[in-house]
Amino acid sequence: MVSEKINPAFVEPNGAPAQPELLVSAVLHLMSHYTAHSQESSGCVKLASVIERHLKALADLPNLAPVLRATCQQLSEQWGSVVESTMPRPEKYTLLGRFGAGSRVC
Repeated sequence: MVSEKINPAFVEPNGAPAQPELLVSAVLHLMSHYTAHSQESSGCVKLASVIERHLKALADLPNLAPVLRATCQQLSEQWGSVVESTMPRPEKYTLLGRFGAGSRVC
């Protein structure tokens, strides 16, 4: 479901709504950096997260063409999956390990 309210994080300092063309340009730029860097390493979860947020912001813009909004929504969900799969898994402790972890000082 598309929200009619624009995220305040995507509003220009003078209060004017951000231009969709700038968001599209930014997300394409970010995606190309993610692709370039993922060949060097396993990819950057922060960059993937920013890409997901940009796509979500585009999908939430009410004045964007419906086909572009739907595409951005679908891509946002796919990038969200990338972020989730890239996040480190929490360590599983045994009962004895939990007691030992509680006595550690960070």
